Amino acid sequence: MSDESIAARIERLVKEEHALRTREEKDEAEALEADTERLRAIEIELDVCWDLLRQRRALRNAGANPDQAAARDPSTVERYWQ
Repeated sequence: MSDESIAARIERLVKEEHALRTREEKDEAEALEADTERLRAIEIELDVCWDLLRQRRALRNAGANPDQAAARDPSTVERYWQ
């Protein structure tokens, strides 16, 4: 996966996140629950994508092959301290 494809995935997720947050105000209880679950999934996927992009950049800066980077498990990424 290239930096460009990761960045494009991030952009699509951010757009979806914004659309869901805008829709939140109008949703009924059932739809709001589904949107809340999807928002949480988007947040986790964004964290994984950003982590992978940072790994690729770090490998490149160290003179290594950025294709050696691999997406980490969401439970690992979610335990990082911000």
